[in-house]
Amino acid sequence: MRFLSLVVAITFVPILVSAQPVQGWKTDWNNRSIDLSEIISGGVPKDGIPPVDSPEYVPVEDARNWIDDREPVVLVTVGGESRAYPLQILTFHEIVNTEVGGKPVAVTFCPLCYSTLVFDRELEGVIYDFGVSGMLRFSDLLMYDRQTESLWQQILGTAVVGELNGKQLHTFPSQIISFKQFYERHPDALVLSRNTGHTRDYGTNPYPGYDDIDDRPFLFRGEIDDRLPPMERVVTVSIADAAKAYPYRVTRKRNVINDEVGTIKLVVFHTKGATSALDKSNIKKSEEIGSTGVFERMLDGQLLTFSYQKKRIVDTETNSVWDITGRSVEGPLAGRQLTPVTHGNYFSFAWFAFKPGTGVYRE
Repeated sequence: MRFLSLVVAITFVPILVSAQPVQGWKTDWNNRSIDLSEIISGGVPKDGIPPVDSPEYVPVEDARNWIDDREPVVLVTVGGESRAYPLQILTFHEIVNTEVGGKPVAVTFCPLCYSTLVFDRELEGVIYDFGVSGMLRFSDLLMYDRQTESLWQQILGTAVVGELNGKQLHTFPSQIISFKQFYERHPDALVLSRNTGHTRDYGTNPYPGYDDIDDRPFLFRGEIDDRLPPMERVVTVSIADAAKAYPYRVTRKRNVINDEVGTIKLVVFHTKGATSALDKSNIKKSEEIGSTGVFERMLDGQLLTFSYQKKRIVDTETNSVWDITGRSVEGPLAGRQLTPVTHGNYFSFAWFAFKPGTGVYRE
């Protein structure tokens, strides 16, 4: 494992070995659905990685002064409003408590798993605020809510320890795409500002070289699924009891995959676009890993079949052209939008740790 400049020389020591109260926490440790010995320190204390609680936003034109066209951003669309959350900021904060489209949401990113998820912060009539616990389970961020201090597994969106144990947050679909792809699709949308209330070296990567496919995952004590290299990225989809992982080695080659998961006929897009946020020390100089999207193939009762022709995504039925956000940009269906499917772009070890029954797409 290459040297990580943010987390150094951390040992695999469980921080909880019983259900006894932990200093500085009001969590109900007795109410849990996991083995507490699986929780380890991430090397920082509670709130040692501060979330963004009072986010400010800037227009695209202002953001272009400090974010490169190829840099990865999280595209979030809720209630008809779209915003961009640059990974250069999320890497240092991991959680943004905000509102989009009139809904309270938490935009989250765990760098060690490359897991980006957007949650509805309202649950059963209560709006929760989330923080970074400083703890990890299977290398994944354990969030906590400030109202009850229950611990939440980020990849699952499920409370695993505390008063809210077993509760599930609703997830909104999101995408990791390049900043240029974002503003070409949403030129009038807003971008999370660097004015976070904290001083960080935004634009740099505190985990240089972490996404080397030949390395081993950091701070991971679970079983390694040998179907894929643990640090290979996968596009993941989980619908009801069905889950499937699409390896980047396949999606980057194919660009378009028509498939079905559970009861949903879907398509996976993977085009050129975004760089990795965890490659070079300077994100804009990092390797391009591309941008992905997953969408339902059914549109107005018509099942579409997609292919990649002359560097364009085209549907067979109408010969319309589509972009990475699932919008038709040319042809009879120009202006139409495919329904997004909630998906992830994770390192395979992280997804398999929580979804071991996942099928792997093979060519």
